[in-house]
Amino acid sequence: MLKLKNVSKFYYNKGVIASGFTKVNIEFDIGEFVAIVGESGSGKSTLLNVISGLDSYEEGEMYIDGCETSHYRESDFEEYRKKYVSNIFQSFNLVNSYTVYQNVELVLLMNGYKKKDIKEKVLKIIERVGLKKYKNTLASKLSGGQKQRVAIARALAKDSPIIVCDEPTGNLDSKSAKEIIKLLKEISLDKLVIVVTHNLSEIEDMASRIVRMHDGKIVSDKKVKEYKEVKEVVVPDNKNIGFFNIIRLGFRNAFNIIPKFILLFIVFLFIAVSLLTEYGSLKKSEYEESKMGNNYYFNDLDDKRIIIKKKDGSSIKEEEFEVIDKLDNVARIVKSDVLVDSYLWFQNENGEYGISGVLRDIDLFEDKLGYGRMPENDEEVVVAVDEYDYYFNDKIEDAVKNDFYLEGDKNSFKIKIVGVVYLDSSAFTYRDSVIYASSELINKYMGIVNRNYSNVIVNINDKNYDSYNILGDNYAIIPSDKVSQGCAYTSEDINYGCRDYNCKNKGLGIKVNNLYYEDKLDLKICNVYNQKNVGNLLGIDKNSQGYGSIYINRDDYNNLFNKDSYQASVYVSHIDNIDMVSSELDTLGYDTLQIRKTLNNDGADMAKIMKIVKLIIVIIMIITLFFISYFVIKLILKSRNVYFSTLRILGGSFKQVKRITDVELFVDSTLAYISYLLIMFLVSRNIIHIKFISNVLEYLEIRDYILMYLILIGMSYLISTRFAHKIFKKSAMKSYREEV
Repeated sequence: MLKLKNVSKFYYNKGVIASGFTKVNIEFDIGEFVAIVGESGSGKSTLLNVISGLDSYEEGEMYIDGCETSHYRESDFEEYRKKYVSNIFQSFNLVNSYTVYQNVELVLLMNGYKKKDIKEKVLKIIERVGLKKYKNTLASKLSGGQKQRVAIARALAKDSPIIVCDEPTGNLDSKSAKEIIKLLKEISLDKLVIVVTHNLSEIEDMASRIVRMHDGKIVSDKKVKEYKEVKEVVVPDNKNIGFFNIIRLGFRNAFNIIPKFILLFIVFLFIAVSLLTEYGSLKKSEYEESKMGNNYYFNDLDDKRIIIKKKDGSSIKEEEFEVIDKLDNVARIVKSDVLVDSYLWFQNENGEYGISGVLRDIDLFEDKLGYGRMPENDEEVVVAVDEYDYYFNDKIEDAVKNDFYLEGDKNSFKIKIVGVVYLDSSAFTYRDSVIYASSELINKYMGIVNRNYSNVIVNINDKNYDSYNILGDNYAIIPSDKVSQGCAYTSEDINYGCRDYNCKNKGLGIKVNNLYYEDKLDLKICNVYNQKNVGNLLGIDKNSQGYGSIYINRDDYNNLFNKDSYQASVYVSHIDNIDMVSSELDTLGYDTLQIRKTLNNDGADMAKIMKIVKLIIVIIMIITLFFISYFVIKLILKSRNVYFSTLRILGGSFKQVKRITDVELFVDSTLAYISYLLIMFLVSRNIIHIKFISNVLEYLEIRDYILMYLILIGMSYLISTRFAHKIFKKSAMKSYREEV
């Protein structure tokens, strides 16, 4: 069965050659129970390791069933150990985190047995070695004798023709030692059992043959008992470990040592956090840089903004806004679009405090108040200002005491600030000041805004005059509740344009022309005011900013300027959806203009260079993370090296061990990634608050999460590969010795 001819084993260490044994000639047959004895260092264990294929040899020839093995590679010896050899060690070589059942089951799983075919076989073997009631007990909880019985049970489960035992009773008491030797004797009836021991008295009554070694040589070889030679060698038809067995062992290994699982989980969580946060920061940076272009026509340069108007030039009705609002990926609609690009200036009565910004509907308010409360009536507003604004920080109590007037004119409409939001002032998150007001207040102001965008002609006594929206200009149009509908009040300064220098009771026509519509209004000059009667007629004095202008009824003014919406702004939920939404709006009959396409970015080339530089930085970070994580994970898995060495001793190949490790690290990394996604979800719902996560959340898409997950899994795969290469870099026995 097994023959060694002039076989020698040498060790090389730093240029020094040492002999394990030299010129050994010996044969073994199935049915023998062989004891190899000798003093420490005589070479008996080295001989056993060569016989079992755990170590290579340098000289001579070893024959297995008549076949030479000097040409064997490590993979060939793995196959040899898998089919022919079972090992029993002095240190038991069990997986302490496995139960008795799992330790015996392991060898069958490695040899390709299906789960359904294993259970009955394992239980019978466990019962044979007297451990039935301990089948669900962890190996770490067993006594020395019980552990050695588990090792024997594992050898029986493998059912190989050769069983080699290296000091199997070395750690046992005399009673347990006798029981183990007796059990091995029973096994030798149909197998070759070779036992290395330094205590001949334990085995000489059972052994059929005693081999003595001294100084690396066999000095005697005696047959002391007859044995029944087994002529036909039965080699078990072991298969490669199946896919489901790999999955089963990988999952088992992921959770069987909780401290190890927690440490690996933390490492992979750190990697996931680093990857997603850094990648999110990169996308955020790119996103902010893409918004840094210039445009002199629009103030709100939000890249998610689409300006729309109907292709036929008509106004947009309320029911049409409802259709747009129901489109997927539409975040919000600003119907009074001109407000988006119009800055207002409000000042308090004494001129001490002022605020400029854009007007927004209070229904769009989503921020968190830093001071005050929400509005309760139409004149009350919330303002969003820079977090370092002097007046609305240090002087907040004084700043909100008084009413604020449009452009400081007490005769214009006023607002009362009751709440303040403080905006992040960092370079990439700066936002314009915003005044959140009721829709009624916005409608009131819309007439003034539309007036600013319109060409207005005033006709008096068949003469046309350009009307400029400048307070105090003779032909400026100002709304007033003091004027009756259909009437106009003009200053005495325009009497020179009328016959007899008196325009009272004359006709006054107003023509309005802008980008969207034309309209006209015919009025009668019901009164002409001067410095003496202006107070009674209009409630103002000669020093008012609007003195000298034309005053008309507010309803007449709104009929001219406060029309339906002709232009609106649609904001998409994410920049990647903007083209799709634009296409849908085009289908609905709207002309669209994406603000991002109107920007003039002089630094575009530099931005592209910076994008490449940042991508390189991310790649470097991924590589750095890989080596850091590999170093840490290698240290964590080092405690498992005995386990992986055991798999090798059982005949596990590089590919098999690597795949089991792949699954284990895959489970750990996936659970860590899912946990981080859960944290991100909770942050997105404001259930928990983690600033560095919330800062990048909105910039990440589904494909980014998938890409980062694939990178994480790829890193775990590479780590597994490097780790497996390290384990298989040396012979199975050398690797095992170093770990034990």
